[in-house]
Amino acid sequence: MGDREEDEELQMALRMSLQGSPPAQPEPKRSKPPPPAAESPEAEARRKQRELMAAAAEKRLRAAASPAAVSLARSSPQPVVVEPVPSPTPAPEATKAQEEEPEQAGVSMEEAKEVVVVEEEEEEKGEELPPDVAENLWAMVFGGGVSKAVLAQWSNQGIRFSSDPETTMGLVQHEGGPCGVLATVQAYVLKYLLFFPDDLSNPEFSNPLYTLGQRRFYQSSFAAGDDFSSLTDDRKTRALVHAMVEILFLCGTGKRAVVASVARANRGKIDAVLEDLSVESAMDLQKVLRTSTFTSRKDAFITLLANIPLFESRLGAMLFLISALLSRGLEDIQADRDDPSQPLVTAPFGHASQEIVNLLLCGEAVPNVFDGKMDLGGGMSLKGIPNNVEVGFLTLLESLNLCKVGQYLKCPKWPIWVVGSESHYTVLFALNPNVQEENELEERESKIRRAFDAQDQSGGGGFISVEGFQQVLRETDINFPSDKLEDLCNAGIIVWSEFWQALLQLDKRAGGMKDPTGLMGKKQFTIFHFNGIAKSVLNGNASAGGSCPIQRPRLCKLNVTVPPRWTQDEYLADVVSASTSSSSKDDSILSLAPPVQTNQHAPLVDCIRTRWPRAVCSWAGDVPSIV
Repeated sequence: MGDREEDEELQMALRMSLQGSPPAQPEPKRSKPPPPAAESPEAEARRKQRELMAAAAEKRLRAAASPAAVSLARSSPQPVVVEPVPSPTPAPEATKAQEEEPEQAGVSMEEAKEVVVVEEEEEEKGEELPPDVAENLWAMVFGGGVSKAVLAQWSNQGIRFSSDPETTMGLVQHEGGPCGVLATVQAYVLKYLLFFPDDLSNPEFSNPLYTLGQRRFYQSSFAAGDDFSSLTDDRKTRALVHAMVEILFLCGTGKRAVVASVARANRGKIDAVLEDLSVESAMDLQKVLRTSTFTSRKDAFITLLANIPLFESRLGAMLFLISALLSRGLEDIQADRDDPSQPLVTAPFGHASQEIVNLLLCGEAVPNVFDGKMDLGGGMSLKGIPNNVEVGFLTLLESLNLCKVGQYLKCPKWPIWVVGSESHYTVLFALNPNVQEENELEERESKIRRAFDAQDQSGGGGFISVEGFQQVLRETDINFPSDKLEDLCNAGIIVWSEFWQALLQLDKRAGGMKDPTGLMGKKQFTIFHFNGIAKSVLNGNASAGGSCPIQRPRLCKLNVTVPPRWTQDEYLADVVSASTSSSSKDDSILSLAPPVQTNQHAPLVDCIRTRWPRAVCSWAGDVPSIV
């Protein structure tokens, strides 16, 4: 009886709130069992639904009070997002459940889906793309002569997690082209799974201002765990949604995010809608694509959370790329590029271009990986990464001297990197942010060298006067024994090579470079590499039945040792010639040189050495693959 009265009051409120608004579909009747003595799960679900509908009615009443607001609501392409209203007197069972699962304190998956159901009962979501915009978008992504094979790659790749327990944190790639999109999204997903596991229920957590304090804490004192098999589906889904929201708002300069979807792909109908759907031209895209624009991260989070099944579907990677492009704006995308005449999906194999990867990493579709712009003269310049990034990028091409990755991408805010090879993108990540910290002795060496060069009046000859030497010692807190100091000053000038050799023999507690621990600044840490590829591998030795072995997603754990830049053993080989020829060292020669002692080697190691010069790596099992 009580439920019936509440429904009648609710229907009255809805009728009042809808006055002056376009007619909506009538609410379907729901049969309700008699209320039990204690609130059952079914009763709790009904209560939540009533609260959602009451919130919708209240929101419509407020909007109806202002004719301008009603007009805006009718003309706006944005979906109406209903915020759940907490119960004033929660049931004891609900309170206990919240205490046991704190991550559910925010917007739940069911609440998000119920919000979208209310919206979809009122009207079809999103806007159609104008035909000319669809044409421009299609030409920008695929060009004019795209093959059916490339279209098949991009229209059959969802954004889905691996089902294997050891790689459950990773996104699976079944097709060859969209790896640039998947690997970049994967990098952001790892940021949230590893370093913000307790904040995934907060729909506004991707806001940079909100996360500033948490970022300082995690970067200074937090190391993530590696028990990936314990991750729940809910945590992974929320991390994915946070990653998508952050990327889209990054593309929208922090002001907006555009979410692309498919017409009539409502909850429970996605498979049926996509079953016979073919997207092979701009006209096909224009017919089925719908877009919604958000200026609120919370609204975008709730909508994406409810529509995750669509992005898990076979069109997921394509829809997310389109969302990122529209969030940036097609005109701005073309302005970012050095050669806007070329398609973003490269021929003939349909790989994601560096412009796509850079768009998702830094919010701009620039084609290069160096820092800032490179002035070519005559008013011409090449565009690189404009500022610091959350997750970075390393590439095998740098080890082959085909490009130079700048410090923005090499030293991101979090120890996570997309790794590029000639034809594939994978992900490298560490659990502890301190792997990014500079070597203490290297920092000190740089400080001493700067002080020495400031006193060098020889035009780069590598020597200074005794008076200048005394100034260097004062600025750098170096305390030589009196006999050693006299030896250095006897000649009336101090040569850098002799000074540096003396520092290598002076204990660092006296301001020198000799490490009493014997490590000499050596770093040791663990890093992980994830390759999400999972596809049939053609093999001439396949069984008579025609079955082919399957390459599965793989997570590889690498032990990395980074020797110090300078040691006494390497002094004569590396220091003397470099220090006497120029006042500043050319690090590019040494940084990519092979280590004195090699352990295990693979192309991935060459990528790692572009970030940590002369690193030595080892691992168990098969060689980690970046193809």
